[in-house]
Amino acid sequence: MRDIVIIGHKAMTSGDFSLNDLPGSAGRMDILCRCVSASLFLSFGMRRDVNVHLLLLGEPDPAKIVRFEGMYLRYLNPDERSSGSLIQKALQKEAGEKDIRSTPGVWVRRGDLKTLLKQFEGRTLLYLREDGKDIREIAREIKDPVFILGDHTGVTEEEEKELLEAGAEIISVGPISLHSNHCITLIHNELDRVEAEAGEGLEAEAGTPSVED
Repeated sequence: MRDIVIIGHKAMTSGDFSLNDLPGSAGRMDILCRCVSASLFLSFGMRRDVNVHLLLLGEPDPAKIVRFEGMYLRYLNPDERSSGSLIQKALQKEAGEKDIRSTPGVWVRRGDLKTLLKQFEGRTLLYLREDGKDIREIAREIKDPVFILGDHTGVTEEEEKELLEAGAEIISVGPISLHSNHCITLIHNELDRVEAEAGEGLEAEAGTPSVED
């Protein structure tokens, strides 16, 4: 399972925004929508082993977490308006401390970064920053990861402190700053390559006759 957390510092926490103006009326919700698509879509399908957690910290009622579960997700198309619509429907629910399902595979609850970090205790936490360890150096060692990314404003000092105290390792997908959705694509590519190599190795091992044969 791969879990991806995107922190939206300005993202609206009510459903009172226009799908025609996701960058403005929704507090740069367009960034989070692109991250949802990059996290979940394949060319002719969807990654069913991926969950996306959108941490919404904007007005008027922070903080809320909208979760997309790849295993159960329906009614999602690759465009920003589609994911924006599902986020909007989730935010129209009366969110509480427990998860509430808004549509198949989409859940909403109240919670902040501490809430998510507590939920992921025991998992491999990987925080994306330009000066982190190159993911290519550790890709084969990554198991059951949780990737944490900021939005266009990055991650605050307080959030970074929380992440490091929770045991997060700082990693990078390259030497220069990229959009969050591009980082997610590169993360998937690196892990997909490792999984493909492992699969080929198992197939080769299974096809090799033993001495006894």
